[in-house]
Formats: sequence, C-alpha cells, structure tokens
Amino acid sequence: QVQLVESGGDSVQAGGSLTLSCAASGITVNTYYMAWFRQAPGKDREGVAFIDRTGTTRYATSVAGRFTITKDNAKNTLYLQINNLKPEDTAMYYCAAAEGSFWTACREYVRGYDYWGQGTQVTVSS
Repeated sequence: QVQLVESGGDSVQAGGSLTLSCAASGITVNTYYMAWFRQAPGKDREGVAFIDRTGTTRYATSVAGRFTITKDNAKNTLYLQINNLKPEDTAMYYCAAAEGSFWTACREYVRGYDYWGQGTQVTVSS
C-alpha cells in the first residue's frame, strides 16, 4: 500500500522560511517522478516543484528562486524548502508521485500523478 505523508506546514510571517517533508512508503522516491503541488482556497491545484530519478528539478515560474525540491533516498523522503514566504504562498501543499522516472508533458498537471498525500497547510501572514 502506497502512503505519502506530508508534514512541516505552519503559520508564519511573510519573509520567513519553511521546510516541508513527505515520507513515502510502498514506493521508493528514487524510482518515481515526485512533485509538490499546492491548492489555495477557491483555486485549482497547481504544480510548483518537480524532481526526477536523477535529481533534475523543475519549478513553476511563480516560485523559481524561492522554492527548492530535494529528496533523501536513504530516508525515502521528499522535501520542499520554501524561502522568503509571501502571503500568496498560503495553501495546502501536497506531495505527489508518478510511476515513471522522467518528465513528460502531463507531469505539470494533477492528472500526471498516481499517488497523493493528504496535504500540509502553509499560512503566511503579512
């Protein structure tokens, strides 16, 4: 049974930093395409950071330079470092995994993923 369990969300002030974690079981983060998505109230879920089995990363334009996605294969855990948090970063953040190791066109979208965590809330106040 596949489980993705996110943690690390918090309420912080603008300009602060957070590190989100996603502990995986039933899959290995080293062989799946992994990503972080977020969903703000009333908005669609959007992909923000992506990483393939080689460690090659991609970022949404809106977060490039502030977000860093990494993974620890030994701990089977995915991370998202968020710096210089802004109020518009307020959202539920989700970890996602896709069978297949590399980027394809669908990886930018929700439909490109097979497994999801339940999310961790990030709230940024100005």
